[in-house]
Amino acid sequence: MRDSVPSVPSLPSAPSLVPCLAALGCLLTAATSLGQAPASGASDSSAWAALYVDYCAVCHGADLSGEAQGTPLVGVELKHGDSVEQIAATIAKGVRGTGMEAFSGELSDTQIRSLAIYIAEERAQMPFADFKVAAPLEVPTAVQSSELHDFRFETVVADLDPLPYSIAPLPDGRILLTEKMRGLSVISPQGEQSDLVAGAPTGYDDAPSGGILRFGNGWILDVAPHPEFEENGWIYLSYGDRCSDCNEVSRGAGKPPVSALKLVRGRIRDGRWVDEETLWAVDKKLYAPGTDMAAGGRIAFDGAGHLFLSFGMMPGFGYTGIQDLDRPWGKIHRLHDDGRVPADNPFVDVPGAFGTIWTLGHRSPHGLEFDPATGQLWETEMGPRGGDEVNLIVRGHNYGWPLTSKGVHYNGKPVDGEGLGITVPLEDIDQPVVDLTPGVAVSSFVVYDGEAFPGWRGHLLVGSLKGSDVERYVMEDGRLVAREKVVEDLARVRDIEVAPDGTILLLLEHASGGQIVRMTPQ
Repeated sequence: MRDSVPSVPSLPSAPSLVPCLAALGCLLTAATSLGQAPASGASDSSAWAALYVDYCAVCHGADLSGEAQGTPLVGVELKHGDSVEQIAATIAKGVRGTGMEAFSGELSDTQIRSLAIYIAEERAQMPFADFKVAAPLEVPTAVQSSELHDFRFETVVADLDPLPYSIAPLPDGRILLTEKMRGLSVISPQGEQSDLVAGAPTGYDDAPSGGILRFGNGWILDVAPHPEFEENGWIYLSYGDRCSDCNEVSRGAGKPPVSALKLVRGRIRDGRWVDEETLWAVDKKLYAPGTDMAAGGRIAFDGAGHLFLSFGMMPGFGYTGIQDLDRPWGKIHRLHDDGRVPADNPFVDVPGAFGTIWTLGHRSPHGLEFDPATGQLWETEMGPRGGDEVNLIVRGHNYGWPLTSKGVHYNGKPVDGEGLGITVPLEDIDQPVVDLTPGVAVSSFVVYDGEAFPGWRGHLLVGSLKGSDVERYVMEDGRLVAREKVVEDLARVRDIEVAPDGTILLLLEHASGGQIVRMTPQ
């Protein structure tokens, strides 16, 4: 661990455009074999299954359920371990005295890890292409049991937009809500949704159709009340600020609009957004076309007058800029809560650097929370195929993207920064506290500090989209010491918050309409 990173090259000011879907590794089919990079980094998910069929199915079955000459790989305990690393080691080295031969001489390390991730995905019943958007959403009515607490679900409000992003409980029982393609609204204590708050930033509904997983720019992201909201009324809002004909990329007939993350604060008075102040924004020359899905935009306060803001990779720039201090994306930023740059930030005196940068090397930071009991900042981050992470965020540290990951690129190639011309020693890169491979599409989380579930106090409650779960993580001295799945196969959990009474609010994303449900102790 250290408080600085090696000097890294700066980038040219003009973006090197990469199609937004390819840059995010979305589900595209490419006609290449595993281990060869398809055009623009597109996914070739079928090649992973084809590799399994070619090398494994004859013994373990096309559906992984086993054959006469080989054991099942799903529905059973694997004798030699079921982590991706253990499965990969078994494939590479084989098992002496059995029919399991070693494949290290026949397959590359990348192919072996790709096979291991594919098998782990199937074991977890999380096939790569299943994003849990079509299954019916049924909120259980029966009491749910966990190791420390039993609880029930209550539906607070249903029939929201299918693409909500953030909730923020207020002291009086109301809930602030952002819907990515619409804007900011307020849920009453009785579960009634207001009209959009007039004058607040709004989203756009012109994104290309793609079911629930639509891609666009100019979306509304996180909302958070100031820690002293009852005294000052400040509400913080992050969003993709969008413009047309405003930079070299967007100027001219037929050019797409561009956007970048922006942070503002304001107040709600008589249903209107007033007193707006811009706290953090970037020059419009850095705006780019593409989706804000990787932007993160999560806001966290440390209780000492600072806020943290996450900014994921920018699709229009591909994998460039994330390791550069003169580019704002792929970073977690630290500000005073009025937007000033703290003088003790790690790179504030580096010429050309964004003075707000706190850490770098982030891919898609979907959760950010400060633990007041320990003074630690935690982050959840989506990886590529595999490589989802829970990270302990430390001043000035580098978290490795796109130089290293526990996952692999969607085309099966290793995450090694190839072609970027950047070298950072592995020992100078922080590894995740929790490696979530196969990837669950980790989303937001909360450090529980309420009274309703005293056994969970100080624990991380972490949501997932593809996993449709909530897991409980117990951390001690920055290490994971226990974990439990407390909610399983519910729906895509986009956000988690603690209400003033200590009950837990889950924001669910679903094609039939978003919902807010409450977990209450039984």
